[in-house]
Amino acid sequence: MADISVVGPADGEPVLSGPVSVRIIEDGSTTSHRLGMAEIVLAPHAAGPPQHRHAQHDEGFYVVGGTVRFTSGERSFDAPTRTLVMVPPGAPHTFANPGDEPLVLLNTFTPDLYVQYFRDLREIAAGEAPTPQATARVMSRYATEVADDYAPE
Repeated sequence: MADISVVGPADGEPVLSGPVSVRIIEDGSTTSHRLGMAEIVLAPHAAGPPQHRHAQHDEGFYVVGGTVRFTSGERSFDAPTRTLVMVPPGAPHTFANPGDEPLVLLNTFTPDLYVQYFRDLREIAAGEAPTPQATARVMSRYATEVADDYAPE
């Protein structure tokens, strides 16, 4: 018989800290790698990653607290608390916290391919936010590319 998994507020695997904090709360080991999950916390006025596309996994964002600004291609929209945003493979996307309060997101990846991306970012970050170039190199390891057609000039 399989055991259930319980990850409390002080549990999980912290992988990034700073203006963008990430805690892996399901690394795929409980789900036979069908699903990975992370908690992402963005400081007020913090930006997320460069706009990018995934080729091999779906990504979900559930807004637990705050308002997130999503950008997909040239379209931007604000998603308040209790909003779910699903990003299928191939859709360009990024996110940011435009508000004055921390933003909390529940992030899912199906399958769990992107769990290791966050671990790799931890290794290159060494206490500082990774550069966009370093982030792009790590993304490329996980069937993800920067959406150059929407990159800032």
